[in-house]
Amino acid sequence: MKIFKIFLVSCLVLVFSNNYGQDKNNPWVVNLGVNIVSLQGDNVDADTALGIPSLGISRHIGGGFSLGAQYSINKVKGKSLPQDLSYYSLDGVIKYTIQSKGKTSPYFFAGYGFSAFKDGVDRKGFFPSSDVSETALAGIGLSIDLSDKTAINLSTSYRDADETKAFKHYQHVIGVSIKLGSLDSDGDGISDKNDACPEVPGLEEFSGCPDTDGDGITDNEDQCPDQAGSAEMNGCPDSDGDGIADNVDECPDKAGNADMNGCPDSDGDGVSDKEDACPDEAGENDGCPWPDEDGDGVPDKDDECPKTAGSQENNGCPMIADEVIESLNKEGSMIKFKVSSSIIGKGSGPVLDNIKVLLDKYPKIVIEIQGHASSDGSRAYNQKLSEERAASVKTALTERGSDSNRLSTVGYGEDKPMAKNNTSSGRKANRRVQFSIK
Repeated sequence: MKIFKIFLVSCLVLVFSNNYGQDKNNPWVVNLGVNIVSLQGDNVDADTALGIPSLGISRHIGGGFSLGAQYSINKVKGKSLPQDLSYYSLDGVIKYTIQSKGKTSPYFFAGYGFSAFKDGVDRKGFFPSSDVSETALAGIGLSIDLSDKTAINLSTSYRDADETKAFKHYQHVIGVSIKLGSLDSDGDGISDKNDACPEVPGLEEFSGCPDTDGDGITDNEDQCPDQAGSAEMNGCPDSDGDGIADNVDECPDKAGNADMNGCPDSDGDGVSDKEDACPDEAGENDGCPWPDEDGDGVPDKDDECPKTAGSQENNGCPMIADEVIESLNKEGSMIKFKVSSSIIGKGSGPVLDNIKVLLDKYPKIVIEIQGHASSDGSRAYNQKLSEERAASVKTALTERGSDSNRLSTVGYGEDKPMAKNNTSSGRKANRRVQFSIK
């Protein structure tokens, strides 16, 4: 009885520890050990007997339950016994093992079988004979793992035998258990040899691998194990349906294209909408068109005449039409002077205004102011007079706001007459300033 109490206390102390116990991966357990028999009752006074062997086998049936059988033999001696008795027991048991997390597993068991205390005399009778008793039993045990396949097994049970044929008694077993089956490291019920993910609990339909998001793709092959997706997207979702998985889609809520990393490009300018300052208008200036103040189609950054409409061929500046050049050579575009004078007459204002307009319209051109003289006077005098006439016109234009750097002057004296100097009208026509585009 003292052994039983010690064993019971040990089981209660270790009840919350665990081992790699008997389960569907280790369905069979074979036990080999010694048994200790202790008779109970007022009519006996027997010593506790140690016997060899005690043999057992059990099969896991589900949960923590297993079914098994045990056979034990012993030799019992005692003062109140007339002679030594040969003991054997054969039992069928059902066992429930408490699983936790460690190397020890307590268990409870109960069963029914036969116990015999034979004195060497064969007794006849319908089985069981008069020296074999049907026996109900119940007990507790403890398994302590030595390895994944072996464990120390301790158990004690009370056996309620018919005292007319046998004795009520305790049976204690100390032995070694050998587990037959496969290791299941992650405890998912799938043996390591059949488990594609032996370190992580999983599902049988996925060969032991988990599928956390339930999308039918195992976590070890799922690029988005926490988000349900499709096989085409390697287990990831594609919220906007653009064929680019959300985990690599920079715009997962708006359909886009692969070139834009999953983002749209509404204006087709090669800049994704999320980075495009003008998503509905194509351009190269952060997705916007370059400014074009004069609206000539040449952006201001490339327009040499940004405030005047021009042509792309002339870098945004107006092309100078042939008729403009011709008009400068007409007599109406010339400024006439009196004899020996470089003073501009009042009637020349419209000509000067037209030249100013021309300079404003064509901001790239340079106007050459050409001074001329008639043959009156000496050649040297006429040369100087023609230069003074050109300078006088340049001064009048700069006073109107023209850029002096765009005005050049030259004096031709009497060398380029436009009429004959032998008539009064011819000499009048030759006293002039005319303009040319340089």
